[in-house]
Amino acid sequence: MRAAPATFACLAAVALLGSTASARADDDEPSGDVGPLTGYRSHRPSESPQRFALELRFGPYRPDIDSDFDTATPYDTVFGGGRRLYLGLELDWQALRIPGVGTLGPGLSVGYTHMSANAKLSSTGADSAEQTTLSIMPMYAVGVLRIDVLARETAIPLVPYAKAGLGYGLWWAANDTGTSTVDGVKGRGATAGTHWALGGMFLLDAIDPRASVQLDNETGVNNSYFYFEWMRSNLDGFGDSTHSKLRVGTSTWVMGLALEM
Repeated sequence: MRAAPATFACLAAVALLGSTASARADDDEPSGDVGPLTGYRSHRPSESPQRFALELRFGPYRPDIDSDFDTATPYDTVFGGGRRLYLGLELDWQALRIPGVGTLGPGLSVGYTHMSANAKLSSTGADSAEQTTLSIMPMYAVGVLRIDVLARETAIPLVPYAKAGLGYGLWWAANDTGTSTVDGVKGRGATAGTHWALGGMFLLDAIDPRASVQLDNETGVNNSYFYFEWMRSNLDGFGDSTHSKLRVGTSTWVMGLALEM
């Protein structure tokens, strides 16, 4: 009979230790109210280092070739007035974090767009049986400012940003025989100029904060975004008055997915 009090004491001690361990485990997990309305970062455990941003970019593209002419429209005449699909990649180095603002650093991008149509007969302007194509590879090097203080410190999952720098566009034309001309220039060329953009990003982590924590732990991806951007790639040879450079830049919108890591 004397063993009963001792047994009871042991059981009580085990129960107390179990409840304490359970409470500590609960403290280690993100709280149940993690979500876009409470500011997920206030509940988020420590993150992996964040140094880079990678963007997958796509949107419509129509080069400014015809803007170099007063009345002629060589691009529209051959390829029509529609826009072609542009695909690109951008990698940014978030070299500096500005407290209370966001990140600042350089970015590099390369893209591609392609158009094709039947060549026009010089005598009548009608379509010939020959195909002509134009390919453009627009590139740029910019400084990127991302203002992520709202997404990091409040419940607003938005990140506005701005980019400015230099652009460079490679182009090459071809037909069924392997050579072609654009604006009387045969084959291929390149044009430099300026580039700038304004955009906004929506933080996808705010939709499912627990999944974003798991993604960071497993892959090192800190944040994922959907973004929308307006860009002006003014590839005109820096205002070349001799009109010796083909204007292959554009003004357009792009959108896509971005990852910070």
